Amino acid sequence: MVNNAGACISKPFTDYTAADYAAVVGVNLTGFFWMTQRAIAEMATRYGGHVVTVSATVAEIADSETPAMLTALTNGALAAATRSLAAEYAAYGIRVNAVFPGIIATLMRPPEGNDSLGGRLPPLGRAGQVSDVVDGVLFLESSPCITGETLHIDGGQIAGG
Repeated sequence: MVNNAGACISKPFTDYTAADYAAVVGVNLTGFFWMTQRAIAEMATRYGGHVVTVSATVAEIADSETPAMLTALTNGALAAATRSLAAEYAAYGIRVNAVFPGIIATLMRPPEGNDSLGGRLPPLGRAGQVSDVVDGVLFLESSPCITGETLHIDGGQIAGG
């Protein structure tokens, strides 16, 4: 199972509304919770499976120019849930991992949109591609001894460069 739904509302912390909170938590946590619970229940009956959650580096790297506390909060929770579920369900042959993309060129952020990032590009100096994220998910899927891990696909952003 690949969890790949996510919501981000970027605004100063004191400007968030109850509707903003409900929207971000609803997609990022509630959706993850119910879908993953159902998938793991089925995987446990078959003694095996793999859950990969696509999250974001915003859980571990703050950016004052793009405040996103609700996204950081929920993505941090997903990182903790990944480790917790990996430990809880390893005995059932179920692996649980996460992929944390950084700046990725998508329809929401095409490559030409990187100009607005100025000096905030990761150390590799470019945005990642969707194929980089797919490759990370496929790597985790093909690695039967990896569970509870978060794979950063962020061009070195997490390294603090």
